[in-house]
Amino acid sequence: MLNHTIKNVQVNSSNVISGLDEEFDGLYSILDEMKGSMANTIQQEEAHKIQALQDQLSQCSNALESSEELLELAAQSLDIKDPVEFLKAARQIKDRVTMASAFRISLKPKVSDSMTHLMVDFALEKRMLQAVKFLPVPKPPEIDLAACLVADNCITVSWKMPEEDSRIDHFVLEYRKTNFDGLPRVKDEQRWELIDYIKATEYTLSGLKFDTKYINVRVQACNKAVAGEYSDPVTLETKAFVFSLDSTSSHLNLKVEDTYVEWDPTGGKGQEKIKGKENKSSGQNPLLKSNRRSGVPSPKRTSISARSSARGSRDRFTGESYTVLGDTAIESGQHYWEVRAQKDCKSYSVGVTYRNMGKFDQLGKTNSSWCIHINNWLQTTLSAKHNNKTKTLDIPVPDRIGVYCDFDGGQLAFYNANSKELLHTFRTKFTQPLLPGFMIWCGGLTVSTGLQVPSAVKTLQKSENGLSGSTSSLNNIA
Repeated sequence: MLNHTIKNVQVNSSNVISGLDEEFDGLYSILDEMKGSMANTIQQEEAHKIQALQDQLSQCSNALESSEELLELAAQSLDIKDPVEFLKAARQIKDRVTMASAFRISLKPKVSDSMTHLMVDFALEKRMLQAVKFLPVPKPPEIDLAACLVADNCITVSWKMPEEDSRIDHFVLEYRKTNFDGLPRVKDEQRWELIDYIKATEYTLSGLKFDTKYINVRVQACNKAVAGEYSDPVTLETKAFVFSLDSTSSHLNLKVEDTYVEWDPTGGKGQEKIKGKENKSSGQNPLLKSNRRSGVPSPKRTSISARSSARGSRDRFTGESYTVLGDTAIESGQHYWEVRAQKDCKSYSVGVTYRNMGKFDQLGKTNSSWCIHINNWLQTTLSAKHNNKTKTLDIPVPDRIGVYCDFDGGQLAFYNANSKELLHTFRTKFTQPLLPGFMIWCGGLTVSTGLQVPSAVKTLQKSENGLSGSTSSLNNIA
């Protein structure tokens, strides 16, 4: 073990030295590039000044030549004896002197010979280079609990560094679901999920299923070389309604798996064969009987004892009550879940019911159940049902239906889960715990739980409170 550790130290030291060489080579390369660029600037300035002075010198030389010609002309004029001709020559000389460039040219250099404006002082940079040290380990970030937000099945986590650190390259966020309140535990039944390479000091976890009571969050700062310690983890409450479909109480013709239910016309065949032997002398086919009522094969109304032996003592729905309930009751508070039907689903209902729903009862046909029903046989229709009363809703059937239940406020509302358009609201006083209920005939339903009440739904509910809307014929019926 010790020899292995020694080898690792040697290998890691070699790797670090190689990295150090690369960094210094990169620094040398930058300095050489800067030196070349600054030297080129000096050379360009030198060429510019020399050219300007040479141009000025050339102008002076031309002016001097012109002045020599005027002096020669003036000397010749002195020999003229005729006064008139002398005055004429004098005027010509005067005019040429006035127009001569030599008398307007300054001999002062146009550019300075100083190059001090291109001097450099690397004293500050030298001190910075002398202060270069190995990268320090980043300090743990501090999560700003007041700035964290839990809404719409999203969690926004905000944090800050205890002091400014310009060498931070990115952050790592980890979260873990838990059912434990209080301080986060070192060991938990859930593993940490990791989000890496976060550049900002805020991150939003979206599309979460809140199937636990709480979620732990922690953040880690990283520079180019090393990751620091994690922040102190914080615990955020993720309150949502979570349930599964109760397969022990579902109809034999329904195939139930957790949050998915599918119509299965072959369900319960074993029980039908057993009872078929007993009734063989009668010559009657029970399937033909049920066909006269439903139009598609429906399961027999088998005895409780026969079904109990196959599905358990709680298997109670039979006949044409193709029903499955949720396994968790609502006794208080506001809750929300969503339902998506398969495209080929012919008929289904979504709602709630008291526990006392009978084995032959159908959702919406009793005074203890409320639902909306979708029929896709000849034409698609949407209706609200309660206490065997039906109200047709002139609204397109959405792909996903959102169900909002305010137990204490006595409201059961159905929404287009995509647009959050209100489909229908029941208003009553719930006197017993409620169970989510579903009926299906030909097709399948997928239920999404662990959802918070969407903010849009909360806003709409506030505006809807106290109003009966267009559903007054079914409201206030307990």
